[in-house]
Amino acid sequence: MKIAVIGANGKEGSMIVKEALSRGIEVTSIVRSAEKSPTDVFIEKDIYGLTANDVKDFDVLVNAVGFFGDKVVEYVPSTKHLIEILSGLKTRLLTVGGAGSLYLDKDHNQQLYQQADFPEAVKPLSEQMGKALDLLRTSDINWTYISPAANFVFDGKKTGKYVLAGEELTFDDQGNSEISYADYAIAMVDEIQNNKFQNKRISVRW
Repeated sequence: MKIAVIGANGKEGSMIVKEALSRGIEVTSIVRSAEKSPTDVFIEKDIYGLTANDVKDFDVLVNAVGFFGDKVVEYVPSTKHLIEILSGLKTRLLTVGGAGSLYLDKDHNQQLYQQADFPEAVKPLSEQMGKALDLLRTSDINWTYISPAANFVFDGKKTGKYVLAGEELTFDDQGNSEISYADYAIAMVDEIQNNKFQNKRISVRW
């Protein structure tokens, strides 16, 4: 299996690369600067520079790019670009999503970021990521969007375990919604290999 990871040098991207390599998967890093590539094989381009020819030979393209601050508005146009270059290809797109767009009810009327006590500083990020997800839903490509738990812990432990959930925010028996970056990477690579959730958004937590 051959995969490429956009943002392979980022916090989550680098963990996905490491997990995939540990399973014998052939990984190409897509990075803006060659010296930041965590793999010997890489494509030195930003997300907008990618073409269909760049990605057509991969089984899976992982979008692990993060936009923050004023750049959160890039989630929608960058997702549009990926849809355009993947249209008509067999390459699957797996996206590192956010928790803010998870639903709080079974009827899917309210999302987490719409709560009154949701941090104002994070709302624009969650809203834009949610809009990018909406684009995927109406696209003709093969995609999977994986949202982490509400508390996404960068330096959290790697347990090798996780609970797979759907579109709604879920909690453990203690009322916590958490997952480490390391265990999220395991869930991502599991879906890369198992291909169980085509054209769906799923979520993972401990």
